[in-house]
Amino acid sequence: MSEQKLIAVVGATGAQGGGLVRAILEDPARTFAVRALTRNPDSSGAKALAAAGAEVVAADLDDEASVRAAFEGAYGAYVVTNYWAATEDATRTRAEMELAQAENAARAAAAAGVEHVIWSTLEDTRPFFGDRDDVPSLDDGRYKVPHFDAKGEADALFTKYGVPTTFLRTTFYFDAFINGMGPTRDADGKLTISMPMADKPLSGIASDDIGRTALAIFKQGTAYIGITVSIAGDHLTGHEYAAALTEALGEEVAYQPLTWDQYQALPFPMATEFSNMFQFYAEDHERFTGDRNLDKVRALNPDLLSFADWLTKHKGAIPTK
Repeated sequence: MSEQKLIAVVGATGAQGGGLVRAILEDPARTFAVRALTRNPDSSGAKALAAAGAEVVAADLDDEASVRAAFEGAYGAYVVTNYWAATEDATRTRAEMELAQAENAARAAAAAGVEHVIWSTLEDTRPFFGDRDDVPSLDDGRYKVPHFDAKGEADALFTKYGVPTTFLRTTFYFDAFINGMGPTRDADGKLTISMPMADKPLSGIASDDIGRTALAIFKQGTAYIGITVSIAGDHLTGHEYAAALTEALGEEVAYQPLTWDQYQALPFPMATEFSNMFQFYAEDHERFTGDRNLDKVRALNPDLLSFADWLTKHKGAIPTK
């Protein structure tokens, strides 16, 4: 048997990175070996990956030298930044942190001679929104949807440093219905989901399918280097998400389509950013869903889950109290 090529996976205990590590370890073809990068190798998640057969190493995207060392000897690397991770650096925003981390990863991959990087990214919404006053600007006017725009801006860094890169554009996670966006009960006790999408479709994907699709891209060798691959598992309206939840949970779930202003007024810190995100999803839905051709994604990943498929596996984890 020929020696396995090594894939280094950033954020290996997170949703995307963890999904790729599992996909590599569970691949019957055993095409690749996997090196799982994590800030804390002693965490329970890291120990579970080690027990499953991954090589686990300490690396932090804020420390370029640690990432450079972790990429040494790797054929490929999967790079994902975590905009949602708290930053203790009061001198920079989350978006600035994400850009700095992406640059560290790009420089490290170039220095280590990594032959294929998959960079987990999203669209930059600013060309779409332009200077519109009805979409609030954030981060001192620099961004409209910082967790989209900073990733889109960072795409150029991988090109700048000459890194052979596939740009993997993801989307809304089905898993959000477990983690924070699940049905809630209204004053009458009826389950509802609320999104400011009107009747427009929202692309979604199971987080594990991001990893499975990334593995398929690595298996294609150089075919996808320099290419943007946009992925989803389903395109559903709010009413269609609610109907699928109703069938899976055995209890009616209604869809409440809030306006942008209503969503921005919700009492959580990133309400405006999320409202802008949903407005981008809704207003640019034809291009966004069109780029995420489900047949093409399924050709890469035949096990791609629709939302109904995902609910069959995970409905028991959706909170309904």
